[in-house]
Amino acid sequence: MEVGRISAFNHSEFAQLLGMEITEAYDGYARVVMDCTGKNNPRGVAHGGAIFALADQAFGIAANCGAVIRVAVSIHIQYISPATGTLVAIAHRVADNGRYSTFRVMVYEEERIIAEFDGVAIQVNTLRP
Repeated sequence: MEVGRISAFNHSEFAQLLGMEITEAYDGYARVVMDCTGKNNPRGVAHGGAIFALADQAFGIAANCGAVIRVAVSIHIQYISPATGTLVAIAHRVADNGRYSTFRVMVYEEERIIAEFDGVAIQVNTLRP
């Protein structure tokens, strides 16, 4: 796990705003937790944007925890069930052809599936600072 990069993701303004925390990460994998309190829609369940942001955070760290820099080029999310408690997003790299990588992120509230998120990232040819 690259501590500096994970710390940067954990301490980004947006992650702090939503209360997201990376609990585990390495190249191609990430686990991110977020409490839904204060992130509800008018129906009293977690806002889809908050769920999307959590999944996107897991995707971003899983795609960028190794030596390669990747940026998202395509994302699809399917909302399965409403949520009200603590959510966990688990991202896995499922394919990589050397230039494009595909990731699957599952968002859970306990064992219940809340959303499925698929993202494609492209490798960029720039050096990390």
